[in-house]
Amino acid sequence: MTRRLLPAGLALGAGLLFAVPALAQQTPSLSELLNEAGGGAASGRIVQMIALLTVLSVAPGLLIMVTSFTRFVIALSFLRSGLGLQSTPANLVLISLSLFMTFYVMGPTFDRAWTQGIQPLTANEISEQEAIKRVAEPFREFMLTQVRPKDLQTFADLAAANGQVVAAAPEEVELRILIPAFMISELRRGFEIGFLIMLPFLIIDMIVATLVMSMGMMMMPPAVIALPFKILFFILIDGWNLLVGGLVRSFY
Repeated sequence: MTRRLLPAGLALGAGLLFAVPALAQQTPSLSELLNEAGGGAASGRIVQMIALLTVLSVAPGLLIMVTSFTRFVIALSFLRSGLGLQSTPANLVLISLSLFMTFYVMGPTFDRAWTQGIQPLTANEISEQEAIKRVAEPFREFMLTQVRPKDLQTFADLAAANGQVVAAAPEEVELRILIPAFMISELRRGFEIGFLIMLPFLIIDMIVATLVMSMGMMMMPPAVIALPFKILFFILIDGWNLLVGGLVRSFY
């Protein structure tokens, strides 16, 4: 059996050895493919594909920069810190809740961007440059309604100090100025909401610490005793409903 398989294997190997150069000669190179398909058009498609992959890779960052996600996730993080819980709710739960709240608040903006920019682009009715402008316009209007004029003026002054041309009207300001100003405003509002969230829990901690010290229970950490009372307080006031409702209403 081995003697029969050996000549067959040698013949197959020889055939592959002679077939490789012929296959290499018949296979066109990348430059030949570009020349056959039209070098400019094919190169443009490659550049578009690279740009699309780049946008998809930074999509999470874009979601954070131009939407309401920042305010939501900061407020929920302050809530967990105020309750004194290290890992409950888990990060996955907080981020998922923030994402769905973001989709709820940004729903009209996403719909406008889809109908004004994405759909005409897929139907070949507008160019890519026009589609980018139409998609960015709803997000620009949303950020302008939420950004603080002081923060917007700060970044406009910094751009003007560097010799950059700044539009006089706020509606015409460039995104490179509007986006960082919007993020600074969202961070400020997130910390303001976080302070209001932390305040009642701080009062409970102070009351429990005073009672523990007055009773002479030096070895009992006040945070351990205060934790059940803070959770009970948050449940009795229907805290999740109040917090989520307040966060969503803060954008209207």
